[in-house]
Amino acid sequence: MLTGILFALGAGLVWGMVFVTPLLLDDYPGIVLSFGRYLAFGCIALVPALLDRRRIALLTPADWRAAMKLSLVGNLIYYAALATAIQLADAPLPTMIIGTLPVVISVCSNWSPAHGTRSIAWRLLLPSLLVILIGLLFVNSAELAHMKLAGDHQRSLSDYALGCLIALVGVAAWTWYPIVNSRYLNAHPHISPSTWATAQGLTTLPLALLGFAGYWIYLKLSGGAYDFPLGPRPTMFIGLMLLIGLCASWLGTLFWNKASQHLPTALLAQLIVFETLAALLYAFILRGTLPGWQVLTGVVLLGIGVILGVRTFQHQIP
Repeated sequence: MLTGILFALGAGLVWGMVFVTPLLLDDYPGIVLSFGRYLAFGCIALVPALLDRRRIALLTPADWRAAMKLSLVGNLIYYAALATAIQLADAPLPTMIIGTLPVVISVCSNWSPAHGTRSIAWRLLLPSLLVILIGLLFVNSAELAHMKLAGDHQRSLSDYALGCLIALVGVAAWTWYPIVNSRYLNAHPHISPSTWATAQGLTTLPLALLGFAGYWIYLKLSGGAYDFPLGPRPTMFIGLMLLIGLCASWLGTLFWNKASQHLPTALLAQLIVFETLAALLYAFILRGTLPGWQVLTGVVLLGIGVILGVRTFQHQIP
């Protein structure tokens, strides 16, 4: 259980990086950031694929189809939605909407688990979910107040609304991804977490290339102003894409796959709060300010919720 928690923590820390990348590259379309990140992920995955070629060769066509579906929904669609939402509504609000994932995934996975032994009575699960939800509300209210006081005149109310709607698409995509990914790994224990992370990276590569080509055609037809393919700041774009492609994509997927093999999905979902906390930390560092009492209260409640969740499941996990 401790091993699974530590791997989930590692995944959260590296995944938090992707929430500030759209702010550092705010002059790049969100869809370009998604294609760029996963193009880097796919290229980076070629190296472990070469080193792990024996086990990669053992994957069946069904394995590759599953990896491609997971890559499309959990990688490209999710991050395109997240990056676009952040650019429309700034980082905090989409971060908090995405931050509901611990509750949403936990409820969905416990509602219909892959196996009956992996579910838990609702009366035992709900206390930790309720505390996590209240913590998210505390942080969310503080961030909404901050945006109002900041007087952000560059974003209209319609931008915020559209950003929230697109963030909900990201929630749907990443609710589906961890449940299906965890079930597939548990149903195929012969596939190692590292091999599965590499396989998803390899299937992401052609999808990202097709996406880039499609976006280039769109720019040609619509007369868009984006300087295809590397944009106005090529060096920073390439550097950040390689960084999050290696850390947030390959390493984060590896950590999450490891955690998925040790923990029930309903508990693992609650540990996504590590990603939310890391994203908040990085956003406040980028902002150069300290969080207020509401944010700190929310963070404490999120921590308490995770502890309650762990204690709820500790007797079910050997």
